[in-house]
Amino acid sequence: MEVELITGDHKGNKVFVPRIDNYPTEEQVAFKFTRRQFPVRLSFAITINKSQGQTVKHVGLDLRRPVFTHGQFYVAISRVTSRLNIKAIWEANKQEANTKNIVYTEVLLK
Repeated sequence: MEVELITGDHKGNKVFVPRIDNYPTEEQVAFKFTRRQFPVRLSFAITINKSQGQTVKHVGLDLRRPVFTHGQFYVAISRVTSRLNIKAIWEANKQEANTKNIVYTEVLLK
């Protein structure tokens, strides 16, 4: 499996992920066999709008661009079960994460 690294010191480098051999113990099965698989874990992504009403264990936020509308940031961070399970990425040249709170005042009632 060939992958391209998207963060860290080696960002942009292509690397190969080898398959590994898994051998079950004698207690697990009655016969011997070898299972070769890639050491990867399945994950999925969900948009902020689709996440309303969901509860998830871990949340990752991409703050390199502002969230689309007012309230989306709150919805994104309020889906996670613990604040310790929130991870975010932002522009490398900024010292801390921040995002614009975009409000279209022309659509608000006066």
